[in-house]
Amino acid sequence: MNDFVFHNPTKIIFGKTVMGKIAESITPFGKKILLTYGQGSIKKNGIYDKVMSQLRGFEVQEFSGIEPNPRVETVRKYLKKSRDYHPDFVLAVGGGSTIDATKLVASSWYYDGDPWDFLVDKKAEPKKYLSFGVVLTMPATGSEMNCGSVITRWETHEKPFLNGRKFILNSRF
Repeated sequence: MNDFVFHNPTKIIFGKTVMGKIAESITPFGKKILLTYGQGSIKKNGIYDKVMSQLRGFEVQEFSGIEPNPRVETVRKYLKKSRDYHPDFVLAVGGGSTIDATKLVASSWYYDGDPWDFLVDKKAEPKKYLSFGVVLTMPATGSEMNCGSVITRWETHEKPFLNGRKFILNSRF
C-alpha cells in the first residue's frame, strides 16, 4: 500500500432538526446569500419553503435552473449577469449537479477569466473564492464530501474534472 495523507475538512450537520439550524450556521459569514438549486424539484417537495423560512432576514439572490451534468455555459451566463451582486456565502440546495456548479461559481466569482480555465488550465487557480454550504437533497454523487467537481462544456461535449486539490475550496457549513 502506498503512503498517503487524506484531509477532508467537511463539516456535516445531520439529524431531524438541522433544517432549523441553517440561519445559525450561515450568520457568521454575513447577510448576503446566493442560493443555488436545480430545475425546481425543491419547490415541489417543500424544501425550498423550509430553506427560505430560515433565510428570513438575509438578502437572497437565486441562481436556479442548474441542469443535470451542469454546464459551464450556465455558470458563465449566471456570472455575467450577476457580477454586481456581492454575496457573503453561497448555499447550494440539491444534489451533485447543483453542488458541482456551485463549486465552480464559488471558485470563479472573483476571477476575471473564463470559469472553464479552472477545468482545463493547470496554471489557473482562484486567488479568492466564496464560502459555501450545502443542503443535501440527493446523496448520490459524493460531491458534498469532496473538493472536486465535474462540469460539462455542452458546445464541445467535454466533461473534465475540477480538481480542487490545487486549491482548497472553502466549503464550510
